[in-house]
Amino acid sequence: MAYRIKNKKFIPYNRNLTKKARENRKNPTKAEKKIWYEVLKNKEFNSYKFIRQKPLDNFIVDFYCSELLFAIEIDGDSHLEQIDYDKSRTKKLNQFGIKIVRYTNFEILDNIEGVYDDLKKRVEKRSVKLNLI
Repeated sequence: MAYRIKNKKFIPYNRNLTKKARENRKNPTKAEKKIWYEVLKNKEFNSYKFIRQKPLDNFIVDFYCSELLFAIEIDGDSHLEQIDYDKSRTKKLNQFGIKIVRYTNFEILDNIEGVYDDLKKRVEKRSVKLNLI
């Protein structure tokens, strides 16, 4: 169950994940660094603030915008072996109203412009759906 705080939803999370999220922020993957520094770093993307390595429920998402209830996941090679886990995780986070968008390492590292354009469209669509614009 999500809670409203000042027009934003608070998603409960396992506090034991805070240390792991902090470690993940200190040691980002190459793809996470690229999307952060080239797309999301200025803390505003299309006027929305994204943060890195956000604990939500019993998971940590790579990037998250609380205003949009929107998470970005960067999938490396290990995700090929955990497709069912990723599906159940997405389903659980969707129950909180969170939209999950996934990009592969390859997409980020080899086509950041395409990722930027796709993400911009998805953020605009989400903004409209939530009546934020």
